[in-house]
Amino acid sequence: MSETPRIFGISGWKNSGKTGLAVRLVEEFTRRGYRISTIKHAHHDFDIDKVGADSYRHRQAGAAEVVIVSGTRFAIMHELRGGPEPSFEAILARIGPCDLVLIEGYKRELVPKIEARRLEAKNREPLAPSDPHIMAIAADHPVDDTTLPVFNLDDTQAIADFVAKVTGLPTR
Repeated sequence: MSETPRIFGISGWKNSGKTGLAVRLVEEFTRRGYRISTIKHAHHDFDIDKVGADSYRHRQAGAAEVVIVSGTRFAIMHELRGGPEPSFEAILARIGPCDLVLIEGYKRELVPKIEARRLEAKNREPLAPSDPHIMAIAADHPVDDTTLPVFNLDDTQAIADFVAKVTGLPTR
């Protein structure tokens, strides 16, 4: 495992298939024996805690960070309390050792990424022409207005092979 993980992003508009592709890639890389971490950027308020739970009550009382720990997992919730959203670098620094970090969202980060496109997407304007970090396109429809590699959105193995090649993942 690398101390500084390889990073690859999945960009696209709402309902473009980003999450499905991310999940399939995590499954595929895990099957291949890699340790994968993910970072998902949300453009809206979200909560992973249940109203009324002890941890929720700790946050509501004003705790800056609440850590929940069990024998199977732990989670750290950090309340910004009006402070700025942390930078991508700050979040990446909190990730434990792994072979690859897949990021979903973070359209503006300067990392290699694939653009997901679906006919049902909220917006169908291509991102690739204005983002030199987009290395390929994964779509559920024919794409012929690009010189980038184009994959079928459901061809997880071929996309994983491409990601491994671009990021320099060692063969397992």
